[in-house]
Amino acid sequence: MDTRDDDRVEWLETDGLGGFASGTVGGVRTRRYQGLLLAATRPPTGRLMLVNGLDAWIETTAGRFWLTAQGYVPGTVHPENRPTLESFTSEPWPSWALRLGDGTRVRQECFVRRGAPLVAVTWNLLSSQPGGPITLCVRPLLSGRDYHALHHENPAFAFKPMRRDGCLVWTPYDGVPSIVSCANAEYQHDPHWYRNFLYVHERDRGLDHVEDLAAPGILRFDLAAGEAAWLLAAGVDGQQAIPNPEDALASAAALRSAERRRRRQFAAPLHRAADAYFVQRGEGKTIVAGYPWFTDWGRDTFIALRGLCLATGRHDDAKAILLEWAGAVSEGMLPNRFPDSGETPEYNAVDASLWYIIAAHEFLVAVDAGKTRLSRDERRRLEGAVREILAGYQAGTRYGIRCDDDGLLAAGAPGVQLTWMDAKVGDWVVTPRIGKPVEVQALWLNALWAARYLDDRWAELFVRGRDSFRGRFWSDARGYLYDVVDSDHRPGKVDARFRPNQIFAVGGLPIALFENGRARQIVDSVEQKLWTPLGLRSLAPDDPEFAPQYRGGVRERDGAYHQGTVWPWLIGPFVEAWLRVRGDTPEARRDARQRFVAPLHEHLAQAGVGHLSEVADAIAPHLPGGCPFQAWSLAELLRLEQTVFAERPAERTRRMTRAAAETFAAAPKASARHV
Repeated sequence: MDTRDDDRVEWLETDGLGGFASGTVGGVRTRRYQGLLLAATRPPTGRLMLVNGLDAWIETTAGRFWLTAQGYVPGTVHPENRPTLESFTSEPWPSWALRLGDGTRVRQECFVRRGAPLVAVTWNLLSSQPGGPITLCVRPLLSGRDYHALHHENPAFAFKPMRRDGCLVWTPYDGVPSIVSCANAEYQHDPHWYRNFLYVHERDRGLDHVEDLAAPGILRFDLAAGEAAWLLAAGVDGQQAIPNPEDALASAAALRSAERRRRRQFAAPLHRAADAYFVQRGEGKTIVAGYPWFTDWGRDTFIALRGLCLATGRHDDAKAILLEWAGAVSEGMLPNRFPDSGETPEYNAVDASLWYIIAAHEFLVAVDAGKTRLSRDERRRLEGAVREILAGYQAGTRYGIRCDDDGLLAAGAPGVQLTWMDAKVGDWVVTPRIGKPVEVQALWLNALWAARYLDDRWAELFVRGRDSFRGRFWSDARGYLYDVVDSDHRPGKVDARFRPNQIFAVGGLPIALFENGRARQIVDSVEQKLWTPLGLRSLAPDDPEFAPQYRGGVRERDGAYHQGTVWPWLIGPFVEAWLRVRGDTPEARRDARQRFVAPLHEHLAQAGVGHLSEVADAIAPHLPGGCPFQAWSLAELLRLEQTVFAERPAERTRRMTRAAAETFAAAPKASARHV
């Protein structure tokens, strides 16, 4: 990527533990979450912002020239004479080429080491005026706060560092991890408070947006003598990850070499971007739903796993994630999320457990195909989780989740949001969808189809539910599927809002529940009413409740979240369905790639560099919003590229034909021993 100065485009480096470094390409911090050293104290949660940023400048015989800029209240950027950004690239990590006012050119790089709360920042002189000293001055800006909070001037902050093993060590507050700073620089203690930083993204989101940061002193590097290296680590674990704390240059070189080798192992930039979402949880792994503010959510994890793991061949990671979550089943449900503080999971998702079964099924297909290995005990644990989920849902569990007499899955209780359309403001559930939501039925029936070999009753229940689904959700008058039937648990009441959830009856899951003419009508209607270059709208524009933009404070944004706002992750099931109803010919593939997928590749350079955003406005120009780095958005793009488009059309047609034959047969039977 080669871009001009832009404070809207963001970069991200992650440590695999839940911590990360992030900022803007232009350099001005615009979010409370942007910083150099943000560490997870209980991976992947307990995140604390330790080093928010830096002020940096060059001193030469011609004067002082700034490398950085800051945004301050009421909306000014200092200094005015910002450096010129000649180029920026995120490969293999963020790197800037900057031209200063006197013609001096400097390259700045930043990378995070995988597996440790450790970041390296380096500067190299590219060119300069001949003669005279060139001193790089760096003033760290520190806090030591929860990453959701803001920091303000106070007398408790401990400015004075200790010296340990050639490093400076700050401990801002009791109970906060220490900040270890190793650099080939001289340190001048010069404590100050920098006040009234303005975070414009937080302001635009209707949140607190002004912060004060502690600036304990200045690091002075002789840039004319060679590379300047600054290593920052969180606590003892971070310092132990520095190869040679007393030699910052050698440590930076060793870390750079190791990281470069690791990143070269990925097949393509999209695969490297996918790596950012894998994090440690306990003895296993999980997937962060999005950066900068999400942790690991059950629903998001299992949706994303298919693209991030299975489509890219990361089967060991898939196994670790599935086994880690298998032990969290409670009354047939998997947690919707683990909170940032505390360890009590939240069980308020009807679909998370069903997505788990789909992911487990596709993983076990890979096992049976010889792509990876699974021990007998591991298989027993996965199958046990599937049995427990299905049994819990059939018998009935929390929030009115139960298998009804028609074989479909009812769910919902007042004041609780159970589907992926889960926005809630106070007591207001924006899209309650109580009853039998369409995508939940598609997931339920796919789960029954996948698990039918475990017990014959799942095959019979699948047939009953399938027939009910096809008869009860299709509207002849409208030519599409209802979003919810038996709405509010009232038999026969329907919610006919036109939403994208119906696409899962045709695409995005192992089997489609409609074929031929009706399937084509569904896909064509979704394309006509909901498709945008960045994904599918969450509500049709002709609906009275349609929200055209995702803007404003919390209530305004959450009110629009699923009332029109575009979701890129839905492009995966849509494209798969679009190809299914057109016979998946080479011509259809070329058309789909050009029309539906190419715009997503363009977006990789427009918000979170190398990644896809969480959401976008429902109307042109479809400005991105939410998290700029969203796991399931990237995962569905990867799933399309690595499976839907990579599989040979003839093989894919044969596979879909077999699945369709089983789906629409009177009594499908298990054809392979996998979930």
